[in-house]
Amino acid sequence: MASKCWLAPLMLLLITWRESMHCNGLTVDPPENLEIIDLGHLGHVEIAWSPPASLINMTECSELYQLEYFNTYKDSWTGIRTPMRTQTAQFDLMKDVRVRVYTLLSGPCTNGTLIKSTSYTELVQKPPSTGVEDTAVQDLICVYHNMKYVECNWRKSSKAPANSQQHLYFWHKKLEKAEECSKYLISSGTRIGCNFSEKSLPEFTDINFCVNGSSPEGPLKPTFTTLQIQNHVKPDAPEKLQLKTGLDAQLELHWDSPAGKIPEHCLEWEVDHKQQEPDGKMTSQQKISTKQKTVTLPSSLNNERNCYRVRATLNKYCAEKSLWSEWSHLSCYPEKTDVAAEPEWEMVPVYVYIAVAIITILVLLLCVGAGLKVRRSRQEKKPDSLLTTLFGRSSVLTEAEA
Repeated sequence: MASKCWLAPLMLLLITWRESMHCNGLTVDPPENLEIIDLGHLGHVEIAWSPPASLINMTECSELYQLEYFNTYKDSWTGIRTPMRTQTAQFDLMKDVRVRVYTLLSGPCTNGTLIKSTSYTELVQKPPSTGVEDTAVQDLICVYHNMKYVECNWRKSSKAPANSQQHLYFWHKKLEKAEECSKYLISSGTRIGCNFSEKSLPEFTDINFCVNGSSPEGPLKPTFTTLQIQNHVKPDAPEKLQLKTGLDAQLELHWDSPAGKIPEHCLEWEVDHKQQEPDGKMTSQQKISTKQKTVTLPSSLNNERNCYRVRATLNKYCAEKSLWSEWSHLSCYPEKTDVAAEPEWEMVPVYVYIAVAIITILVLLLCVGAGLKVRRSRQEKKPDSLLTTLFGRSSVLTEAEA
């Protein structure tokens, strides 16, 4: 009974509020001249509009505007109420840009109630149609390596003309205009990425990237992306992985954090454990997640060999999205003892043959050189003896004639 007593006043209050909204019969028109202004910031655009003409002479009430735009990154609508007539927003220019705006009115002319236009002004901007079809680069990915430098990579489209060339541009709020990459990564004469080690990029700030291109057949289709680099960190691999035996036949695995500016509390780890038979065949494998840099593991009581490696990533409290590092070096127990193999005859001839071949070639060269020298000396002696004989005969004839 008491609940029904409370319900009646509430219903009456609701009806009175609704009547106060419509009793004066006042309506308001939506804004006019809605436009999207591309500032050349690779997706960070300005939205502008004008008040409805019916409000030009109405000075007793204050105006508000409700802007709604479709956020293609979150796949949902975002709404903003503002007294201003311009607003900036971030869009993926490869998709439709959809915005709409309402007019809101309040003040003495509305008896203090807030009135919203029943209709809205909407604008849909299609992606640019310029560019050769299916020539946009693929898999544009940017990585913040150990929070030291950013590197962006992409794959060239298979349908891009052979003589095409890609260009990467970037923009953030600290730049007046978009800038081009100053250090491209090149493979087989083609640009496949950009290295930002020579130019720092700000953290906790939206950075817009665009990769477009040119070719003899015309411009290539552009690719856009926006990100905050602290959410794309790839740590270096853990260092100094050590495996020691402890008490009760247990193994203690310990490692160090990678050097750099990543906070210690941001890192978490994954241990990869493999068991191998004496012949090297793997018998089992398991992954162990941990927030510590030390793990105690039971040792195998049989002849199996236990091998471990570790990789790192940032936890969800430090980054919305993080990448796994490369695996550390492998550490095994028991360690393999490499027995020094006795030299076998099959391995010796490789060096012996080379030495013998070199000596043989040298001997042959010496013999050939000596033979040529002897032959040359003989040829030099023959003309000398012939001249001597002729000279001797000439002398005898001269004396006889005398």
